[in-house]
Amino acid sequence: MRSTRIVTSFIKDNDKFLFLKRSNKVKTMKGLWAGVSGIIENNEEPLKRAKIEIFEEVGITEEQIKFLKSSEEMSVHSPQYVNHEWRIFPFLFEVKKPKIKLNWENSEYVWITVDELKNYETVPSIDKVLFSLL
Repeated sequence: MRSTRIVTSFIKDNDKFLFLKRSNKVKTMKGLWAGVSGIIENNEEPLKRAKIEIFEEVGITEEQIKFLKSSEEMSVHSPQYVNHEWRIFPFLFEVKKPKIKLNWENSEYVWITVDELKNYETVPSIDKVLFSLL
């Protein structure tokens, strides 16, 4: 089975979490809601990649975020590809009243509570990834 290592970061402001709607310009999971995600390149440190993705996708700098925790790597079967899994490295960060500047990878964003997540069409297992951090 082929696998791809990715980071998925959740950004928290009080009791709300930032979720991004993946644009039609990305290769996978178009139109689905997710955390800030990106592929880990080569033998890159996952936490470093998480901070890079947060800056690239939403314009929040490392100085503006506070790392809260990570959880164990988890594997999720990819519904789009046969014999493929995503190896996800989950992270949780905190920020206070950030200004969000989306890049081309996402078309919208929302700040929602954990309970509101069920109202959104999300990437597979995003709830499990988030709950692993709470």
